[in-house]
Amino acid sequence: MSHEIDHGRRKFFGAAAATLAAAQLGLTGSAVAQTSQSGAAGAVAPATNVSLEPLKQINAGLLDVGYAESGPAQGRVVILLHGWPYDIHSFVEVAPLLAAQGYRVIVPHLRGYGTTRFLSDAALRNGQPSAIAVDMIALMDALKIEKATLAAFDWGARTANIMAALWPERVSAMVSVSGYLIGSQQAGKMPLPPKAELEWWYQFYFATERGRAGYDKYRREFSKLIWQLASPRWAFDDATFERSAKAFDNPDHVAVVIHNYRWRLGIAEGEARYDDLEKRLAQSPTISVPTITMEGDANGAPHPDPAAYAKMFTGRYSHRTITGGIGHNLPQEAPRAFAQAVLDVAAQP
Repeated sequence: MSHEIDHGRRKFFGAAAATLAAAQLGLTGSAVAQTSQSGAAGAVAPATNVSLEPLKQINAGLLDVGYAESGPAQGRVVILLHGWPYDIHSFVEVAPLLAAQGYRVIVPHLRGYGTTRFLSDAALRNGQPSAIAVDMIALMDALKIEKATLAAFDWGARTANIMAALWPERVSAMVSVSGYLIGSQQAGKMPLPPKAELEWWYQFYFATERGRAGYDKYRREFSKLIWQLASPRWAFDDATFERSAKAFDNPDHVAVVIHNYRWRLGIAEGEARYDDLEKRLAQSPTISVPTITMEGDANGAPHPDPAAYAKMFTGRYSHRTITGGIGHNLPQEAPRAFAQAVLDVAAQP
C-alpha cells in the first residue's frame, strides 16, 4: 500500500523546474553528444536553498521506501539512484531539469538512507548489491512502473547495472557513472596492486569492529572526508554537505554500509534468497540496453578505465568524459551534463 505525502510538491517542482530550465539554456532532448562540462571546477553554485522534500513513502518489498517525485504523472519514467556516502540530493538540480522536459522523475533513498526503513525488525540489514537491485524492482512494482530509464553513480550505478543485466525488460536505457560495476565475492578476493589497494582503505577499515564503531561515531566526519577525497576539486559548502548528511542518521545506515563492504570482501554472509542472482552476476553478464557511461576528469574514488568496460555494453553505447575538475559525485557537480546524458539516452530508439 502507498501512504503518499505530497504537501505542495508539484508547486515546488514546477517553480524549480522553470527556474532551472531558464538558467540551463540549450538543455533539450536532442541526441547531441556532450563530452565536457563548460566552466571551471566548482562553477555550479551549491543550491543550498533547493530541496527534494517533502518526500513520499511507499511499501515496496522488504522496505518502506522514501522517495522524491517530480514531473508529470504520465511522463516517461526516469529513476535516479544515489551512492555512498551520498543521498537523493545528488540529484537536486538534475531532477527538476528532467521534470521540465516532461519526464516523471523518481529519486529513492536506498536501504539504510534517509526515510527508507525496513518493514521488519528481524530483517537482516543486508547491503548485498543484488538485494539493493531487488529493492528497486520492488519499488517499480509498487509504483506500477513497467519500464524506466535508470541514471546513477556509485552504489546506484552498480544497482542500475544489475537491474539492466538481470531484468532488461524493465530498463529502457541507462546512464552509468564509472561504467560497468557488477562484481562478485569471487572477484573481490583477487588482490590488486598496492596503489589500488590503498584507494580501498575504508573497505579494510570497515572489515574491523574498530571500523564499524568508528563509522558509527564519526559518520559525518567520515563521509565528509570521502566527499573531499572522491571530489578533490568540488568546493561544496557545509550546508550542501549537511543536507545530505541527514540521510546518514537512518538507524540502519551503519549496519547496511558495513555489511555491504564486508560482503564484498567475503567476510560477511548474504541471504540465501539472493544466491541465484549472485551466481548469475558472478558470470559478469553483459548489458544490452542503450547506455551512456560517464566519468569526471577529477574522480578521486577508485574507478575503472572506460576502455576496460566498453565491451560489457552490447547495445547502443557511448562514453562521455566530463572535464573541468568534475569528481565522483558527477550528477551534483555537473548536473547539466548528467541531465543531458539522460535525455540523450532516453531519446534513443
